[in-house]
Amino acid sequence: MANIKNAVKLGVFTLAIMNVTAVVSLRGLPAEAVYGMSSAFYYLFAAIVFLIPTSLVAAELAAMFQDKQGGVFRWVGEAYGKKLGFLAIWVQWIESTIWYPTVLTFGAVSIAFIGMNDVHDMSLANNKYYTLVVVLIIYWLATFISLKGMSWVGKVAKIGGMVGTIIPAALLIILGIIYLASGGHSNMDFNSSFFPDFTNFDNVVLAASIFLFYAGMEMGGIHVKDVENPSKNYPKAVFIGALITVLIFVLGTFALGVIIPAKDINLTQSLLVGFDNYFRYIHASWLSPIIAVALAFGVLAGVLTWVAGPSKGIFAVGKAGYMPPFFQKTNKLGVQKNILFVQGIAVTVLSLLFVVMPSVQSFYQILSQLTVILYLIMYLLMFSGAIALRYKMKKLNRPFRIGKSGNGLMWFVGGLGFCGSLLAFILSFIPPSQISTGSNTVWFSVLIIGAIIVVIAPFIIYVSKKPSWVDPNSNFEPFHWEVQAQPATVNVSASNANAARPTATSAHTGGATGASTAKPGATVSNAAAPDAASSGATASGATPSSSSSATSGGNSTSGKASPGTGDKDKDAPKS
Repeated sequence: MANIKNAVKLGVFTLAIMNVTAVVSLRGLPAEAVYGMSSAFYYLFAAIVFLIPTSLVAAELAAMFQDKQGGVFRWVGEAYGKKLGFLAIWVQWIESTIWYPTVLTFGAVSIAFIGMNDVHDMSLANNKYYTLVVVLIIYWLATFISLKGMSWVGKVAKIGGMVGTIIPAALLIILGIIYLASGGHSNMDFNSSFFPDFTNFDNVVLAASIFLFYAGMEMGGIHVKDVENPSKNYPKAVFIGALITVLIFVLGTFALGVIIPAKDINLTQSLLVGFDNYFRYIHASWLSPIIAVALAFGVLAGVLTWVAGPSKGIFAVGKAGYMPPFFQKTNKLGVQKNILFVQGIAVTVLSLLFVVMPSVQSFYQILSQLTVILYLIMYLLMFSGAIALRYKMKKLNRPFRIGKSGNGLMWFVGGLGFCGSLLAFILSFIPPSQISTGSNTVWFSVLIIGAIIVVIAPFIIYVSKKPSWVDPNSNFEPFHWEVQAQPATVNVSASNANAARPTATSAHTGGATGASTAKPGATVSNAAAPDAASSGATASGATPSSSSSATSGGNSTSGKASPGTGDKDKDAPKS
C-alpha cells in the first residue's frame, strides 16, 4: 500500500503545470493589450497580491478539511458560521453561471471566424443576434449532454485544454517573436513606461478584470495532500506555476499589441484578428480557420465539462438542508437536473442582455465585471476566514501551513490577498473609459442591482429553510463548533441528573453512565445528530434549562474543548 501511495505523489513541475492549465485562458488578452507595456505591471501586480496568496491560502484550507465536504462553504462556515458559508458557495455558483455567457461569447466569435472572408467574419462576430443564438444553442446542448452523465467528457476537456489553450498560446507568442525578428512593424511602443499613469484613474479600472484571469486557482488546493513534502514542495509549485502563467499572459498580450494598434483592439474579436494578421504576414492565411476551430473547441470543451461542475457544490450543501427539495432532484444517473435547468434559465435571461447593450463587446465587459465582483466576495470571505481560523482552530493539524510557526506570515499573505481583492472589488464598479459600455445608468444598474440580488438571495433562502429540506442520505459533517456544543449539552443534562438523584448509580435512559464521574467529552449512545446543536436538541431526560445551554450558533457555556479539536472556541460563529 505504501508503494501505491508513493506512486501517485505529484511532482513539483507536474503540479505547477496543472495550476497553469487550470487558470490560463486566452480570451482575456485583448482587454490588457490596450495598456501596452504597462499591462505587464498589472499581470505582475495581480499575481503578487492575488494569484500567489490565493494558491497558498487555499492549500492550507484544503489540507485542513481534506476529508470533509463543502469546499468554500466549509472553509468560511468554520470561521464565520453557516450563513456566510452559504453566501460564499452561493456566489461561487452564481458567478460561474454568469461566466458562461461571457466565455460562450468568445466561442461564438471564434466560430464566426471559421470563414475565409474577413469582412464577413468580423461583421458576423459583431452581430448581437447571431451571438445570442449561438450562446443559447451551445449552452443548452452542453446542459442536455451533461444530464446524460457521459464519462468521456473528461477526455474531451483535456484535449480541449491542450488544443484550445496551450497550443494557441505558444503559437501566438512564437508568431510575435518571428514577426519582430523578421523586421515587422510593432504597434506597441516598447519604450513606454512599465508603470501605468496613476494620475488618470480610468487607466486602472479596466485592469480590475485581470483578477478574474487568476480566479479558480483555489481549486488547485485540493491537490496539496498528493504532493511529497507539501510544506516545501507546494510553495515551489505555486511560484513556478505563477511564473509560467504570468509569462504566458504577458508575452501573449505583447504579441497582440505588436500586431494590432491599441485603438483598434476589440475585447471579443482581437485575439482572432491577431492570429489572422500574423498568418497573413507569413503567407499562411489558410491557418486562420484552423486556429478559430481550435479556440472554439477549447471553449466548448470547457463549458461541456464545467456546466455541471460548479453546481455540484451547491447541490451537496443543498442536500444538507440549505436548499429546497426541488433543487435536490436528480435524474436516474444521479445528475442534479433541476439545478442545471435553473442554471440554464439564468444563463438565458442574462444572454438577453445582448438586446439592451450597445454591442457584443459592451455585453461581454459588463458581465465580466459582474463575474469579478461576485467572485471577489467569495475571496474576501476566504482570505479573512483563513486568518480567523488560525485563532478559532489553532490546534487543528495543518498538513500544509503558511509559516512554520506563529501567525505573522498568514496575516501577511492573507491580508495581501484580502486588500488586493478589496481594491479590485471597488474598481470593478467603475465603467472603463476605453470601451463603450453604453449608458452609465445601465452599467451601474446591472452591476449594483445584480450584485445586491445575488448577495441577498442566500440569506432569504437560509431563513426560510425547513427541517424537511434535509436529505436523510446526506452525509455532510457538522462544523467543529457544532461538534463542540454537543458534549456540552450532554454534560449539563448529566449534571441535572446528578442534582435530582444524588444516590443514583444506574444508567438512566439517554443519560451518561456513572454521571458523577462523567468527563467533559462524554457521549451517549443516542447522541444528537449533527444539527442537534443548532436545533437545541438534547439527550433524553434533559430539562428545558439544560437544552438552552447550547445556543443556535453552537456556543457552549462550558468552554471545554471537544476531543480532536483542541480548541475552546468560546466565540463560536452564530448562525
